[in-house]
Amino acid sequence: MPFNESSKMTTTRLTQQDFEKLLQFRVTLRRFQRWSEDQAQAAGLTHVQHQLLVAIKGHPGDRPPTIGDLAGYLLQRPHSTVELVDRAEAAGLVARTPDGEDARVIRVRLTAEGDRVMQELTHAHLERLGELAAVLDDLVNQPAGDT
Repeated sequence: MPFNESSKMTTTRLTQQDFEKLLQFRVTLRRFQRWSEDQAQAAGLTHVQHQLLVAIKGHPGDRPPTIGDLAGYLLQRPHSTVELVDRAEAAGLVARTPDGEDARVIRVRLTAEGDRVMQELTHAHLERLGELAAVLDDLVNQPAGDT
């Protein structure tokens, strides 16, 4: 059994309300995802390109992420991430730059256009994320039997 972090989860009998909460969670999450995909498309991006730009812009630290960093964020294999970066670079959204300390390492940064698109999309996403968090908080903190 892959999920065995809590003995409570393995010994407590699941109720219909538990399944209903799980369904509500999945539907709410999928609605957010679909909305996000639609927003990306309206901005001229695929949803995967949007995820790439988020991964680049949200990467912590002073240096832009590497392909390996991006592959980890996107849960992709590095060669798939290279192809995605190639397409985003051709669209003028990102640029590759050699690492300042190790020229063998290539980092990926947003171009001015990529940054402009991220600024445009992020405000609405953060607002919608707040709404999503409130819904999920209600689901998690809802007393049993109140579904």
